[in-house]
Amino acid sequence: MINKLLLGTIISALFFVNANALTRDKLFVVERESSSVAVIENGLPRTHMKNMHNMNHGVIKFFQNDGYIISRDGYIVRFDPKTEKKLNEYKTSKSAIGFVINKNYVAVANYDDKSVDILSRDLKPLQKIKTDSRNVGIKIYKNYLVFSQMDNDKITVLKDMNEGKGKPNFKIFKEFENVGIMPFDAMIKDNNFITGFFKSPWFGVVNLDTMRYKKIKILLEDRKPVLKVPHFGFWSISNGNVFIPAVGNNKVLVYTPDFKYVTQIVTEGLPVFTSLSPDQKYMAVTFSGKKFPVIQIIDTKTFKIIKRFEFKGKVLHLRWSKNKPNLYVSVNDANKIVVLDTKGWWLKREIFTIKKPSGIFIYEDKY
Repeated sequence: MINKLLLGTIISALFFVNANALTRDKLFVVERESSSVAVIENGLPRTHMKNMHNMNHGVIKFFQNDGYIISRDGYIVRFDPKTEKKLNEYKTSKSAIGFVINKNYVAVANYDDKSVDILSRDLKPLQKIKTDSRNVGIKIYKNYLVFSQMDNDKITVLKDMNEGKGKPNFKIFKEFENVGIMPFDAMIKDNNFITGFFKSPWFGVVNLDTMRYKKIKILLEDRKPVLKVPHFGFWSISNGNVFIPAVGNNKVLVYTPDFKYVTQIVTEGLPVFTSLSPDQKYMAVTFSGKKFPVIQIIDTKTFKIIKRFEFKGKVLHLRWSKNKPNLYVSVNDANKIVVLDTKGWWLKREIFTIKKPSGIFIYEDKY
């Protein structure tokens, strides 16, 4: 007779296997020049979501059972990620590239009309906050909404005066002036809002609990022209280190979580994305310029480059799977998505008929 301890172990193992078997990757891939989004399921193209406006810098996010797309020409579109059907849309401005979602609202950072829009989850307008600047790096922390003003060298913190209960009511809580020249993107880790700059040799950190700002200097030699701006949303933060693409240098900078300098990793080109694997053992790095077709894989313990891939076309984006040993890569010029096996580091599959792919976004479909 199987003892109770062994039986419990078997049941737990079966539950784990079944839980993973009931989750699959459903890929939504921005088709950069076609106003469309390709849907890939079970490794095969399923459909193309049409009429999604200017997808030149399209971004997709999922929250609960909703999917949201923001277009470069200022539309935000809500859709059902299971049926791939558009539900509704709203135009916030002539140009927008950043947005965040909360259970009670969607906030959009606009370029063109220099404002931040607060919408309901079903995209009804609630507030428009004028800033007289292009706005970037918008993030949520507790009842705060934080973003950078690119033209005013400023970081703004808005507070929901209703404290997350029902319809939001945002007011300016604090603004940090002269933070650096031309902030361009940001990320948030715990209570730290971290922003980078086009023209300042540092990145800035706002402690959102103490509301204090500090500059972390970056020592760079032989700074090169930046052809494609590193997206700080794709910095990599492991349990032990923060990995930051150096603006204008062939390096990835390594810091401790409290931003003390550790080392630098010399890379093949100017890094754009530094993307950490779900188990935090590896980091994939993409580049701009002549090294657009290259990906380098870095071991996050040794800081050594362990693998290199080169494709016939520009690599515009990549995404690690949480459910499978897969790294998905969009090769724009070749009109395909490449699937790399992350156990043996070999090319597992190529998915064609994807038109000029860029951003890859994974919906974890449970069935």
